[in-house]
Amino acid sequence: MKIAWKEIQKNKARFMILGSIIFLVSFLTFIISGLSNGLSQDNAAIIKDLPEGHFYMNSDAEETYNASKIDEELETKILKNDPESAAFSIQMGFVNDKEDKQHSVAFVTATESKMFEEVGKGEVILDSSLKNEGIKVGDKLKNNQFSGEFEVIGFVDQKKFSHAPVAYIHTENYEEIYRVKEKQLLFIPGEGDAPSYSGLQSFTKDEFLNTIPSYSAEQLSLNMITWFLVVISGMLFAIFFYMMNVQKIGLYGILKAIGFKTISLFQMMWYQMIFITLVALGLSVTLSQGFGVIAPEGLPFDLTAQTSIQLSIIFIVIGFVGATLSGLQIKKVEPLQAIQQGEV
Repeated sequence: MKIAWKEIQKNKARFMILGSIIFLVSFLTFIISGLSNGLSQDNAAIIKDLPEGHFYMNSDAEETYNASKIDEELETKILKNDPESAAFSIQMGFVNDKEDKQHSVAFVTATESKMFEEVGKGEVILDSSLKNEGIKVGDKLKNNQFSGEFEVIGFVDQKKFSHAPVAYIHTENYEEIYRVKEKQLLFIPGEGDAPSYSGLQSFTKDEFLNTIPSYSAEQLSLNMITWFLVVISGMLFAIFFYMMNVQKIGLYGILKAIGFKTISLFQMMWYQMIFITLVALGLSVTLSQGFGVIAPEGLPFDLTAQTSIQLSIIFIVIGFVGATLSGLQIKKVEPLQAIQQGEV
């Protein structure tokens, strides 16, 4: 350990360059991960906030929730057998405020359930983001397909779908707007196996989220970038320590000649890797968490402590693997041959 620390002090510039690169890559990874999580919430918070369970849509819908229609008799049967379950529909639309300004919303209606907001006829509960657009409790909102007006009776936090604020409305009002009687989806909470129903296809929460085109495409792109950056960090470790090891062949030969074991040389390299990584990750985590605090309002950024810890562990593991692979040449060093080559 002392030798490893002395080498870091002696070659500060080299290790600072590596640390700076790891810091920048990890910081960018944390930021993108935070944006990914934020966009995920912004895209499907109403689904993600539901408890673990199973979603059902019509088999003929071919995994497209918009095309799904649940048979009313089957819906009644399932809701009777499982009082905790709920049938609901989601459809994109809009409302006009008192100044006739149009606001995009995701209309949601559901059977009586504690998992969804309950509203009466002509009432609406909105996502709180619409407060920033000037809408307040008591306002009257209109929709071209609705004969009456919606009265805003309250707001809920972080309830969005497809990046649009949710608007909870009564089932009869929903049926008038979209001219449809059947609900689109059924949800049965619980972590056990999904009950099987004829004509219905079941999905776990993650499976259902992936049937939403905007969600799956968005998350796939951001996750690919995140993992690409993680792989780059591993390659950087491997390249850096490989170059360092090439330059220290003579030193390794001398250390082996005086009795150092190969594992001790690996431990020296691992100590340096862990020290650099922990310092870089410490700065990255601190700044990325700070970014979440100062991020502009409306920017979908959500970096949890759990995500930061998971990514940090991955970076350490990747760094360990990269450094170890680069150090395999240490095992092949022959003391006499290395000494004859001289230390660079």
